[in-house]
Amino acid sequence: MSMDIAALRADTPGCAHVTHFNNAGAALMPQPVLQAQMDHLRLEARIGGYESAVAAADKTDDTHAAIAEMLNARPKEIAFVDNATRAWGAVFFGMPLREGDHVLTARASYASNFIGMLQRARQTGIEIDVAPDDEHGHVDVEALERMIHPRTRLIAVTHVPTNGGLINPAEDVGRVAKAHGIPFLLDACQSAGQMPLDVERLGCDALSATGRKFLRGPRGTGFLYVRESLIPYLESPIVDLHAAEWTRPDHYELHPDRRRFETWEVNVAGKIGLGVAVRYAMAVGLAEIRQRIDSLANRLRASLEALPGVTVHDSGLVKSGIVTFSHSEHAATLIKERLLAQHINTSVVVPSSALLDALHRGLPDMVRASVHYYNTEDEISRLTGAVRTL
Repeated sequence: MSMDIAALRADTPGCAHVTHFNNAGAALMPQPVLQAQMDHLRLEARIGGYESAVAAADKTDDTHAAIAEMLNARPKEIAFVDNATRAWGAVFFGMPLREGDHVLTARASYASNFIGMLQRARQTGIEIDVAPDDEHGHVDVEALERMIHPRTRLIAVTHVPTNGGLINPAEDVGRVAKAHGIPFLLDACQSAGQMPLDVERLGCDALSATGRKFLRGPRGTGFLYVRESLIPYLESPIVDLHAAEWTRPDHYELHPDRRRFETWEVNVAGKIGLGVAVRYAMAVGLAEIRQRIDSLANRLRASLEALPGVTVHDSGLVKSGIVTFSHSEHAATLIKERLLAQHINTSVVVPSSALLDALHRGLPDMVRASVHYYNTEDEISRLTGAVRTL
């Protein structure tokens, strides 16, 4: 690896206090991201919130530019929002779907996304179809294509599921969507920051993500990419004076760019911090980050699989940095608590977080240990050693 792990850990204050394997929940922020936010909060306190926002306009504009550069998009296609669910919902609930319209998704859909689909099905009578998985656990792209019919209006897929290691073949789904002229919405919440993402290669028309996970940005930040050609067809369910202009007493006009998915009020310090986090990730190198995460995750899986009573539940030929496991004698919540007592951070994923996949595979509550490039081989040994001594 070309990256200097010792220097990156020294640049991460949390590494001195915890062994952090909860990066799929919220990764540890690097010092520049923390400093950027603190600097702006001090400026707000000194000169005022509105005035400091004007003074920081170059920095907040750069957040759009940085995300656009990371995704191979344009700044006017990048909206800043407060979380990935709002980003995803701005597209899904902004589409003019009617009774009988058809939405295609995959079995490993995240709960918040699928609940939104069920809500809209209840409200408007849309139809939801779930494509099956192939023998490796990925969405079966050929089966998905066969399920397309004349009323199919959207394909929505989770890139990296919350409850296992697999990476869905988003590029293949994108090619199918493009061939049939169907918008493709990609949930990149768990993939942004741990691998390169190019919206042209992915073929997605919209992409939602958060800042707090593998991008190492602040909580309460997220972003949405919408291809310029799709923007005119969408109207976010929440529209204010930032998203639209009130032109007559009985009329408003939506802005033709990213602003129609945003609101006027914004966490300026968080937005600045997100931009710094994206620049930081690109400076480290997203391809290098992907390689490092892959190496660490494979090592962790192998170490856990060697432990008596432990079952690793990750699927997929191509896997991410998310590792999930259970123990035959100890509940996932107990394992998490025992690890936390030793300053080892993990999380627990329950079946309802990705219910279709969990029911299909018979998954229990699982411990989720998600690695990042600043983790070390010694930390993996510490985690597996702690599980061994349960």
